[in-house]
Amino acid sequence: MGRPAPRPPGVLERWFEGGLWHSRLVVLVAVLASLATALAVFYIATVDAWYLIAHLGDYASPALSAAARSDMRAESIAHVVEVIDGYLLATVLLIFALGLYELFISPLDPARGSRHFSRVLFIRNLDDLKSRLGKVVLMILIVKFFEHGIEMRFDNATDLLAFAGGIALVGLALYLSHAGEHAASNDKPRDPA
Repeated sequence: MGRPAPRPPGVLERWFEGGLWHSRLVVLVAVLASLATALAVFYIATVDAWYLIAHLGDYASPALSAAARSDMRAESIAHVVEVIDGYLLATVLLIFALGLYELFISPLDPARGSRHFSRVLFIRNLDDLKSRLGKVVLMILIVKFFEHGIEMRFDNATDLLAFAGGIALVGLALYLSHAGEHAASNDKPRDPA
């Protein structure tokens, strides 16, 4: 005796499942908010970069003393680090928006056909999204460490030792993120092409 044929879904079940499936579109709120925030941070970083470059003409002024030039140099480098930090943060928001869209709404068809398609934006699951975001966040933290390292004053050997320990930990974090990426790429099945 065979199994009975599955019964067709009822109207209420079809309506509920359709509503449940379309509820994923609420993710568009996060996508649009992340995209708008990314554009705002790109704008802020670009304005900061513009003013940094506009004020660099003062650095060559012969009226500037050596101490003032040294202070201006340190301040300019700190501003460069802030600009890099801003662009990295905007990139995190952009990757987050694109990743959420691809995971919950639809693949980005224009990107798939492009020869300029970046592997960074190729997100297959939440683990890929977390991994890519984690790497950019790690870069932001490294830039912040660099920014504080520039301003740090070494009053005794303990300060210097703490700074060296921080550099070692940054190197270890980079090594582990690269080793984890390498191990993950070896675990993935290779395309027969």
